[in-house]
Amino acid sequence: MLDNDVLDPAVAATYTSYGEMFARLLRDAGADWSVDVFNTTQGQYPASFDDYGAVLLTGSRADSFSQEAWVLELRQRVEQLLQAKKKLVGVCFGHQLIALCLGAKVGRAPQGWGTGCMRYQWHAPDLAQSQGRSEIALLASHQDQVLELPQGATLLASSAFCPVAAFAVGEHVLCVQGHPEFVEDYSAYLLNKRREQLGEAHYTASTNSLALGHDGLQMARMMVAFVESA
Repeated sequence: MLDNDVLDPAVAATYTSYGEMFARLLRDAGADWSVDVFNTTQGQYPASFDDYGAVLLTGSRADSFSQEAWVLELRQRVEQLLQAKKKLVGVCFGHQLIALCLGAKVGRAPQGWGTGCMRYQWHAPDLAQSQGRSEIALLASHQDQVLELPQGATLLASSAFCPVAAFAVGEHVLCVQGHPEFVEDYSAYLLNKRREQLGEAHYTASTNSLALGHDGLQMARMMVAFVESA
């Protein structure tokens, strides 16, 4: 896990980190893996990626197109992993950063923040563990988006709000804008944190959407199947 943020102190005692949130979710989804978490904002990386079957990039409050030193280093590392065709899973910021490394445009979403439970059309019903689905609902929190499908990628999910909500490249890249690792209480914390910035109507609609349920566990099962595929 390349963990690309540090949680606010108010929630760190409950959730620990995005990396740990993902480790718990993937265990619930059936993964029986040894998982190591490295915080890229603190310059942490494994001495070598050769011992790892896959690398997951978490979300972040940072922009994937930021010129911060740690983001630039991460992009360089991801470019090397892409060249080596290491299995990569990207989520939110990770999804955007991988797309950027693949040459796609990434930037502020023209329609503003995407928050709460968001529903997407699912275009890959035959993907392992998709269970023939035609839509997927995921908790989201982002103001940046992938603005075009990377060259050579397959579109997996989309919506009017987020046209490139998930994509894959061959057998080695799986990326999704939504947060399968989020739980409703954590999404509610983020909404409360940004309530004034979002505006009351947006805040209320997003908060109400949290009661609708989401498919985070199902998305995690797809990620496990992707990593374990030959």
